[in-house]
Amino acid sequence: MRQQVVGWNRRGFTLIELMIVVAIIGILAAIAVPSFMKFQAKAKQSEAKTNLKALFTAEKAYFGERDAFNKEFSIVGFQPEGGNRYNYIAGGTVILQDSVRFPIPTTPPSGMTVTETNASGATATGPGVFGTCPTCLFLAGAYGNIDNDATTDVWAVGSDLLTQTVTTCTPQPSAAGGVPLVINDDVAC
Repeated sequence: MRQQVVGWNRRGFTLIELMIVVAIIGILAAIAVPSFMKFQAKAKQSEAKTNLKALFTAEKAYFGERDAFNKEFSIVGFQPEGGNRYNYIAGGTVILQDSVRFPIPTTPPSGMTVTETNASGATATGPGVFGTCPTCLFLAGAYGNIDNDATTDVWAVGSDLLTQTVTTCTPQPSAAGGVPLVINDDVAC
């Protein structure tokens, strides 16, 4: 008489079935990874936006006390936390990216293709303080390479309205004072 072994009749997966499942997982991963990388790079851009807003707040506080802006970071009290992946520029000083965490230096942009204008008619096209205070303008920028390609991520913040020509790499036409404006979107280009 034959004894039945428990579980002997259970059917397992064939090699073909396992290969199909692995292929499907590979296809899904190939679709999802670029989207994840783009999402991760967009999240890294929040550093520039947050620090530029902090710089704007420091400049406005300085302006409130002295009726003038200042292009020196140490005087207005701006210092990003360690580990910054962006370089910050305000005309007088530059705070460089953390060279320990990000050893490949980011080259500065050739120019900020953004124009800032206030109600008094003063204009600015690069980082610094422009015009005669108390009706002067303040413009600062941040630049960095967040996804290790040939393009640089460039942001600006100003005391008044910033405007620029819209392109693929510059999706926003303008930003109010204190609102960071992307000049060159490293993620989109």
